[in-house]
Amino acid sequence: MFLDQELRAVVQDAELGKRFVDKLVRVMLLHGDERWVYIHIEVQGSRQAEFAKRMFVYNYRLFDRYDRPIASMAVLADSHANWKPNGFGFELLGCKHSLEFPVAKLTDYAEDLDRLQTEDNAFAYVTAAHILTQKTRKNAQDRYDAKRQLVRLLYERQWDKQRVIDLFFVIDSMMTLPAWLEQSIWQEITEIEEGKNMRYVSSVERIGIAKGRQEGLLEGEKKGLLEANQKTLRRLLLRRFKDMPEWVEDRISQATGLELEQWLDNILDAATIDAVFEPDATSH
Repeated sequence: MFLDQELRAVVQDAELGKRFVDKLVRVMLLHGDERWVYIHIEVQGSRQAEFAKRMFVYNYRLFDRYDRPIASMAVLADSHANWKPNGFGFELLGCKHSLEFPVAKLTDYAEDLDRLQTEDNAFAYVTAAHILTQKTRKNAQDRYDAKRQLVRLLYERQWDKQRVIDLFFVIDSMMTLPAWLEQSIWQEITEIEEGKNMRYVSSVERIGIAKGRQEGLLEGEKKGLLEANQKTLRRLLLRRFKDMPEWVEDRISQATGLELEQWLDNILDAATIDAVFEPDATSH
């Protein structure tokens, strides 16, 4: 049972910057025992210094909330092969508190790409798609060839219609292509569906996929601008005031786009670092 609604309260308490728990699931044990546990899964797409700490914080927060065993696991989808954080903890005056968690590093499966593409397993399929996305980042034609192959494999699996649509949406959002190659992919799908006499991805669904992709691109642009403004503000604060207290970093990491724009304006005239974060620095 997925507990996304219940998870929101925990996230609000355990927030570290703007980073949140990905999934929390309640499961029964296979041998029929009535005891159940929680599984906390984090999917991380980029190398992050505080990732292990976040796993640690969420684990103890979830345990405190539910008073049940919490199994925390990480899926690392970044491109840094040697980055594999698997624990966090501290020791003070004889008190030890630590968490070790299993890690699935997707780059470790790059050498098994052929096997992943032949397995009748949705997780293997998505892992293969992720690896191929990374491999073809700089070559649109290679990405088209890889995406075309994945689409054909998807229809050969004899999976039900909804799974085919869901997995296609996953690879389509991952493996973006120039418009002229994107049209070729849709033509490929049409030919496959006509040949197999099955209509899975309808015109309506195609419109929905295109709309979802566009919304994703817009969201990515907003996130990129937010991160750029955060970086600029940090640099200017350090240059102007020579120091940046911890509370300042907390404010910046949790700020909205409008707040960052206001603070960037304030820094021009603010006499102190505190004044930068006032509604109108020029009045001080």
